[in-house]
Amino acid sequence: MTRSDEARSFVPDPENGRLLRDAFGRFATGVTVVTAASPEGCVAITANSFSSLSMDPPLVLWSPSLHSARYPAFAQAEHYAIHVLAADQSELAWAVARDRNAVSSRDHDVNAEGVPVLNRCLARFDCRQQAMHEAGDHVIVVGRVLRATISDGEPLAFFGGRVATLAVN
Repeated sequence: MTRSDEARSFVPDPENGRLLRDAFGRFATGVTVVTAASPEGCVAITANSFSSLSMDPPLVLWSPSLHSARYPAFAQAEHYAIHVLAADQSELAWAVARDRNAVSSRDHDVNAEGVPVLNRCLARFDCRQQAMHEAGDHVIVVGRVLRATISDGEPLAFFGGRVATLAVN
């Protein structure tokens, strides 16, 4: 994709929702998989709405859709894990996006709080839910980081509705 010098301005409304989604997609983000334990077993969701929030106390946030069929499991979960994916994990990101149980059939462990955790990722944050704030059609979930794990590697990114890899110099 090449950069165009011609910008388009618009006022967001229900008739141009695709344009707003495209504008949001101009911000490159990392890709995460969030896991939690539920009465039906492991539930997972692919999310690019992850962000660090505070160092003291250690807080992170992510934002699932209120309309997601997976949302109730995460709303009820006291603990969850956020996995920052590596460049070679795009298949995992798409598998979890399609199937809430995709982690169950993959190599994973269970942390001290009973949350299914992936063994390979760039970073993992084991969290306790601290707060939830409704914000439009999503919820901002704030988590207190209980433990973090970090590994070397190249990141998986999301830009313009597609996953991509970044060359880190």
